[in-house]
Amino acid sequence: MEETGTRHDSLLTASLTQVSVLVVDDEPGMRNFLVKTLTPHCRVVAEASNAEEAAAQLAAQHFDIMLLDNMMPGQKGLDWLAEQRTTGGVTDVIMVTAYADLETAIQAMRAGVSDFILKPFRTNQLLNAVCRCQQTAMLRRENRLLRRELEQCDLGARHRDRLLGGSPEIEEIRTTLERVKDVTTPLLITGASGTGKEVAARHLHAASKRADRPFVPVNCATIPAEMIELELFGHAAGAYPGAAAAREGLLASAQGGMVFIDEVADLSGPAQMALLRVLEDGLVRPVGTERSLQLDIRFVLASARSLRQEVAEGRFRPDLFFRIDVLNLQMPPLAHRGTDVLELAAHFLDDLSHRLGLPGLEIDAAARAAMLRYDWPGNIRELRNFIERALIFGRFPLETLGGEQITRAAIAPLDQVERREILRALDAVDGNRTEAARRLGVSRKTIDRKCTAWGL
Repeated sequence: MEETGTRHDSLLTASLTQVSVLVVDDEPGMRNFLVKTLTPHCRVVAEASNAEEAAAQLAAQHFDIMLLDNMMPGQKGLDWLAEQRTTGGVTDVIMVTAYADLETAIQAMRAGVSDFILKPFRTNQLLNAVCRCQQTAMLRRENRLLRRELEQCDLGARHRDRLLGGSPEIEEIRTTLERVKDVTTPLLITGASGTGKEVAARHLHAASKRADRPFVPVNCATIPAEMIELELFGHAAGAYPGAAAAREGLLASAQGGMVFIDEVADLSGPAQMALLRVLEDGLVRPVGTERSLQLDIRFVLASARSLRQEVAEGRFRPDLFFRIDVLNLQMPPLAHRGTDVLELAAHFLDDLSHRLGLPGLEIDAAARAAMLRYDWPGNIRELRNFIERALIFGRFPLETLGGEQITRAAIAPLDQVERREILRALDAVDGNRTEAARRLGVSRKTIDRKCTAWGL
């Protein structure tokens, strides 16, 4: 047991080898004890007998941790610390005190104290406190760096909460989202895969009064059926073999914010029933527990399949369908969004060129015409992949967009048919607008006006 304890202490103090500590205490004996205890384990240990000396030390160099006595002659440690915070802050602080009443604890929290050590204390208590403080600081730093790294490597995430495009279809979507942004009624977003259902949900969240609270996306298609209830609702320790500890569910983690449940049609029957109960009464019960948690979250659900058909074929509960079908938003396919394809393409070019470290490309007339003519059966996701491929090879692979598309809808809006036929005629005559107008039986001015509107 003694050998195990020694090994544990060695591992504990190993993380302190690069730590610099400032000891602030007016009692020479206590100050000497703290310095002698920490010096063998830390990179730098400095000392100060009062607040003035401490301020001078902090001005001279950076310290990772400060051990601060509260009851000192002149000015109390907490009062001095509060002043330091208002002038730009100091390092992480561990309060050393023999008086740990509630009022002192509250003041310490307000002043930004990280931890307490109560006098008298043992050496291992001191080292444990300093280690905890250092590890917490490292976690904060890693969190900041990870956030920055995510921002740098996924610049497109900055725009995932904003619907791009100026087509009438997208303007109508924005208007609807603005109207329903702060109601608590669940929103069902339908549409083909790749049409931007999650982006619409993030747009709604960013515009709502819940914007400063979590947005939690859940893709039911990527979670095994036997695990979906555990993921959504959480579980107690021992709820299933291998569950050594309790775990908070994704719904509870979205408390106060919004949860986006994608591919809701893939939920199992029991999970559908549990979700219906949550929608009805706002309560969630983690698996293996008897206690329900009250939730305050906005539900946005999405499906690429027809839920009405899923109900008719017995795969989706009709009561759940009617509960979530109050507000239904249909995302249009990219082929129905006019020149939005060009705006999205320009956005992806800028985003992906930064991410991949590749030079950008100019969308010339031929590329614009090809992108406007193509039906994009994979929608925005296919467009993004097309742009990424173009950046990698340094040219737009227009040959992948040519030819008749077997996925073209049997009936298309008139403006799309018009655009497709004009662009096809221009391709056939190598861009000669006069000849294209003659073959189509329209005026040259009509061709010019249409091409200008399409950015050609």
